[in-house]
Amino acid sequence: MTEAAPNGDAANFTFAPLSPDFARDPYPTYRALREKEGLHYFADFDIWLASRFEDVSAIVMDKRMVRSLEDLATKEELSKLQRAANWHDMPHHERFVQFSLLDSDGAVHDRLRKQVFKLFTPAMIAKLRDQIQAYVDRLIDSLADRGEIDFVDDLAAHVPGHIIGRLLGVPDEDCPQLRIWSENIVQFFDVDRSDARKELAERNTTEFYEYLTALKAERERAPKDDLISVLIEAERTGAMNFDEFISTCMLILMAGHGSTIDVLGSGMHSLLRFPEQMARLRSEPGLIQTGVQEMFRYESPLPFFHRHCVEDIEIFGHRFERGTKFGLLYGAANRDPKQFENADTFDIGRTPNRHLAFGGGVHFCLGNHLARLDMDIIFSTLLRRFPTIELVDREPEYKRGLSVRGPKRLKIAIRPA
Repeated sequence: MTEAAPNGDAANFTFAPLSPDFARDPYPTYRALREKEGLHYFADFDIWLASRFEDVSAIVMDKRMVRSLEDLATKEELSKLQRAANWHDMPHHERFVQFSLLDSDGAVHDRLRKQVFKLFTPAMIAKLRDQIQAYVDRLIDSLADRGEIDFVDDLAAHVPGHIIGRLLGVPDEDCPQLRIWSENIVQFFDVDRSDARKELAERNTTEFYEYLTALKAERERAPKDDLISVLIEAERTGAMNFDEFISTCMLILMAGHGSTIDVLGSGMHSLLRFPEQMARLRSEPGLIQTGVQEMFRYESPLPFFHRHCVEDIEIFGHRFERGTKFGLLYGAANRDPKQFENADTFDIGRTPNRHLAFGGGVHFCLGNHLARLDMDIIFSTLLRRFPTIELVDREPEYKRGLSVRGPKRLKIAIRPA
């Protein structure tokens, strides 16, 4: 489902997204990709990589591009592709993760998105501000006297999942387990799909499914003012079926964990790497909203997504067959100097800042308002309460892979006034 062969220039280029060097700093690789003519063919994924802002934007907004191959291949072809990617023999992962709102198109996608869209509008999310602020205050109170913390594990990891869990209707005490399930499921989306990682993803999907099934039964007996009760009603009226209900709940909870934790970690690291920007944000706290947007641009937490073309097309000077897979390198596009002045500089006052960290088109990220509110409150509170915030580890280790970007740990020293 692709062009006959990649061009010679692309064939001589080494793209190694699993390497330690790429995890440490992927941007020289992204720069080299942007400087190449056309798209780059990555054989490991049988995918054509788009790295320039203009090219990624064009694919995202092209209605001939879709997320799913469902309508582009026969069952036999899909089964063959599934086996080639080692996505087979995973009954619950195939049922609830490989199909989702994120990986659907057309009428199915529109129907499912409609069920949750109204709960993620800016007005609805703004109502959570006081609740999030109170939770962050209590969390920081518990850390204030420690002097040194792991910003990722001690703070960032506790907020997004807790808040999205509350929104959905998950009891507070269960939220830490949701993070474990989410991370163990999401890890299988990357390039490395070993059998061990496959078993981990399937086992955690099964446990997650069993938990949500029990929670659903509980809410059916006693509905509450939460998203899970709203989705139960959607299922009752025929707006979604049982599998779509479970899949949508999983997606919301998984999306509410990893990427926001990652961008919180990389955002704090960016402030510490550019101390003049942290000082500027302290003196001009009103810049927090543009500052948060810059954190998403500068270190995009989800730097890679894909699309398939639904017909034979000619773009970027080449012809591609129906079903060809395109890789959208948001992390590369968001550092494109043709789109962003001083693209490799972290600037909390950057405006305009039309980045692609939230995707685009019909798949634009539903949770972007909640993620930005979480970050607004966390960073504003930390900077207000701690005149001194310093990096302990000079070079924190970043996660390995193409699909994620964020530090594993971030040791910082904090001292209150």
